[in-house]
Amino acid sequence: MSLYVPILALAILSAVFAVFSLVAGALAGPRRWNRAKLDAYECGIEPTRQVRGVRFPVKYYLTAMLFIIFDIEIIFLYPWAVYFDKLGVFGLVEMVTFIVTVLIAYAYVWRRGGLDWD
Repeated sequence: MSLYVPILALAILSAVFAVFSLVAGALAGPRRWNRAKLDAYECGIEPTRQVRGVRFPVKYYLTAMLFIIFDIEIIFLYPWAVYFDKLGVFGLVEMVTFIVTVLIAYAYVWRRGGLDWD
């Protein structure tokens, strides 16, 4: 049970921080709202009404999701590089499988034009 004490302490600390942040924001934040503050704002793009049948361009969001996916791949590569000697052949096979899977997804996105900036 003593192995779980640090995890429990971190969970309690993060919950206290979350509650503190919400309370501090509510107490210190502005209390006067107007139409401009309540209006939607998305990445510098002026929001427009959606008309039935007109598609909303999602190129920015797809690019952001691709960045996150490949960024997470790099995060998985760091621990593997640190413990490469201890993992042996099993670790090498697993990482090659992981990288091949990600490269197949990358090639698919590339062929579909997901990386073109038209």
